[in-house]
Amino acid sequence: MEGDSTLQLRVFDLNCWAIRYLSKRRQERMRLIGDVLLQERFDLILLQEVWSEQDYSDLKAKLGGCYPFSHYFRSGVIGSGLCVFSRFTILDTLLYQYSLNGYPYMLQHGDWFCGKSVGLVIIKISGIIFNVYVTHLHAEYCREKDAYLPHRLVQAWELAQFIRHTSKAADVVLLGGDLNMHPDDVGIRLLRGWTGLQDAFAEAKHFEGCKDGCTLIPNNCFTIKTELLPFPLGIRIDYILYKAISSFVVKCEELKTTTGSAPGRDIPFSDHEAVMATLHIRRQREAASATLSTAEPALVDVVTEARTEVGVGLRAAQRQRYSTGRLAVLALLLLLLQAVAVLGTLAGLGGQPFPKLSFSLLAFLAVAILLLATGLHLFHTIEVKMLQGTEEQMRMALRVLQEQPSDG
Repeated sequence: MEGDSTLQLRVFDLNCWAIRYLSKRRQERMRLIGDVLLQERFDLILLQEVWSEQDYSDLKAKLGGCYPFSHYFRSGVIGSGLCVFSRFTILDTLLYQYSLNGYPYMLQHGDWFCGKSVGLVIIKISGIIFNVYVTHLHAEYCREKDAYLPHRLVQAWELAQFIRHTSKAADVVLLGGDLNMHPDDVGIRLLRGWTGLQDAFAEAKHFEGCKDGCTLIPNNCFTIKTELLPFPLGIRIDYILYKAISSFVVKCEELKTTTGSAPGRDIPFSDHEAVMATLHIRRQREAASATLSTAEPALVDVVTEARTEVGVGLRAAQRQRYSTGRLAVLALLLLLLQAVAVLGTLAGLGGQPFPKLSFSLLAFLAVAILLLATGLHLFHTIEVKMLQGTEEQMRMALRVLQEQPSDG
């Protein structure tokens, strides 16, 4: 890109809610999404919850003429659900799977099986290197008693670290996805503060769509209305974030969201609203001064708050580890007692006949409890280590932040 010319980039982001066999009218909605993407001709498309590879393949076949480059990120048991379509050549890709992502025994939520991750694609447009990230963080489920907050904060921290450490060679950074956090939540403040990313909704010159940019609204026929009772207008949990590195400037000229049902149809694209941003990128005459976003004094408070919440999760995980370990020991002792009783019977120390059925059932129960408790103990041991590691990283980050003023 030469001189003062401006590059326009149109970005589309959507959580598609495409869970095979469970999401309502999934195939119809995926066809509708494909039709609209063909009509609108965006530059970049960032999708989440495309859990079926067949849905991705169908979209790829349909959009191939307009968006010849695409990538599907695979992870976890049923996949990450993340994919990217682009009008421009994808030079490289990378996937990072978050170290914590809920609990395997919370089957009704299922996040643990999804392999929540952040995907990176690197593209080059008019000589500008773009690092484009797409992600989907753990859902909240209950705001009043959010058992997953420590895990989501670990994910937000790992996302921020991943962006910081992989974007050093980029000119522009873009992040799109369902972050499952409100704009003022500590996780969003941590992510934006640590990376310096700007919120397209807050920075947009022109906005059109749901009030306050909400992306989960009561007017959508697929949303669970009871979950939105405290929020009559809805909530904003889907984002397009961006920042320029080196000698470029990025401005959000326009931001739009869908507002329920798709135009001319009786259904929305998804239970989430789509977010569409028009970004303008131009080169500065002089390179920007190398100032770190981490120099902001307010970031110390944000990292401290996040570290406190991670510490709460760490103590809860330690209690769970202790409880499951104790249960495993008790099950093992029960098996040993049964073994002693069997040996005593075989040695003729007991005058009564050996109750084979009762002992077999009791042994089966003890083995089942031992295996389950051992598995959970190992899981919570891993959870404790991941939370400890994140807390330690945050402690070191705080030390650096607090030392910065004295260095200048």
